[in-house]
Amino acid sequence: MKLSFRWYGPDDPVPLSYIRQIPNMRSVVSAVYDVPPGETWSDESIEAVAQAARDNGLVFDVVESIPVHEDIKLGRGDCARYIENYKENIRRVARHGVKCVCYNFMPVFDWTRTQLDKAAPDGSTSLVMYMDQLRGLDPLRDGLSLPGWDASYEKAQMRELFAAYAALGEEGLWQNLEVFLKAVVPVAEECGVRMAIHPDDPPYPIFGLPRIITCEANLDRMLALVDSPANSLTLCTGSLGCAAFNDVTALVRKYAARDRIAFMHIRNVQRFADGSFEERAHFSPCGSLDLYQIVKALVDNGFDGYVRPDHGRMIFGETGRPGYGLFDRALGAAYLNGLFEACEKAKAEI
Repeated sequence: MKLSFRWYGPDDPVPLSYIRQIPNMRSVVSAVYDVPPGETWSDESIEAVAQAARDNGLVFDVVESIPVHEDIKLGRGDCARYIENYKENIRRVARHGVKCVCYNFMPVFDWTRTQLDKAAPDGSTSLVMYMDQLRGLDPLRDGLSLPGWDASYEKAQMRELFAAYAALGEEGLWQNLEVFLKAVVPVAEECGVRMAIHPDDPPYPIFGLPRIITCEANLDRMLALVDSPANSLTLCTGSLGCAAFNDVTALVRKYAARDRIAFMHIRNVQRFADGSFEERAHFSPCGSLDLYQIVKALVDNGFDGYVRPDHGRMIFGETGRPGYGLFDRALGAAYLNGLFEACEKAKAEI
């Protein structure tokens, strides 16, 4: 596996000089953050990220993410132009060494939590999603903004987007995903890039917005739209694992065996009976997921793609971007190193 770490550019409180000190750390997962969704990234901006990585003994070969414009998801307006721009962005990042592009097809919001700083008994804080906090909320009401939402949308824009997605529905979203994939995957193939779709987070509808990358049947359907290794998954254990209907270990084993996982986001969550969940430390007993079995499924099937420790708690008094502090993600990386080493050595002894 290729161990990687998310970095939000020069403004990230976690510097690359610290990330490089994590044992076995190889790759920087980053993007160009000052260009609006749908527009092209400059070669100079991409190269600046690549050079910063090289200066710190790291490799910038995973993009997370090139955002998919809402017009593409809705199949309207400037959809054709935005798809052409997306294809050009794939070509440009490939020129600078990128091999994997993580993206999502979630309407309006990339992810949703109800709280970013839920305190645990040990004094750490983490991201949580509590159904009792979510119930009764109206996303179009004045002042409502949940963690993970794009605050740049004006109220009128939000109303229009919700209405457009209600009219589109799940099948319409599937059709537009197919159009997108059939346009961009051939370009990715030509460039040696793997497109890696991220599951919806959480993997069920929020406020009536359609969500489609949610479960095994839908992952199968997505992969069949363009049957190519360049059309693959970012298999996020936390996003899929916060829903009890997903057997994450089985999903990892299935798609790793088919070489359709390009990127693994590995974290642990504690599920609750009402659908709520809390993000937890990576150590398996801390949550509902067995990270040992997940890593074993990867190793057993010869996975050699990218892995990153996903969201971490805030620990040791650290402050910064919720879910993306240094300390707990570094602990997660160390834990993953140990799991991979143990599984790989056990496999070699068979």
